[in-house]
Amino acid sequence: MVAKRKRGFALNLMMPCPALVLLASCVGPASGPSAAQRPPAPAPSAVPTRPAQSVAAAPVSAPVDWQYRPLTPGTWRYESDAAGSLASFGADAAVLRCDRASRRVSLRAAGSGGAMTVRTSYGAAAWPAAGQGGQLVAARAASDAILDQIAYSRGKIAVETPGQPALILPAWAELSRVIEDCRG
Repeated sequence: MVAKRKRGFALNLMMPCPALVLLASCVGPASGPSAAQRPPAPAPSAVPTRPAQSVAAAPVSAPVDWQYRPLTPGTWRYESDAAGSLASFGADAAVLRCDRASRRVSLRAAGSGGAMTVRTSYGAAAWPAAGQGGQLVAARAASDAILDQIAYSRGKIAVETPGQPALILPAWAELSRVIEDCRG
């Protein structure tokens, strides 16, 4: 019985040995050259150098699409008379006028000749325009589908004339009233 105990005790001592051997094999040799084998540090240079300055490039702003520009300050004002009706924006920055006799709708805005571009949520249309006293006047037949695009544009329209900043105007009911006056 004593021999069994001794043998059992010896087996118990030998059991952890393989685990210790495996654990010892996990540690590898030190990596890199030792301090004695390392090359000497480079000597400081005689010419002083300036620290590199980070030069941040100026952000390039992409042109903002007309639909995302702020509205031109002002409001639409509707007026009616015997000759027709008109909607004027701000201090006459833009005027949409109905001439009942000719059944034509004209758009007037500041500009210096050429074509007037009207942008709506449906697209853009170039309106041939004539200069009259520092302003451009473009006219369309009251039945023209482009007038419907102005009336039903989603929120705003843009009126662009050469030599002037674009007018970003709200698409309010006054515009529709003028167009309908000419059609009625």
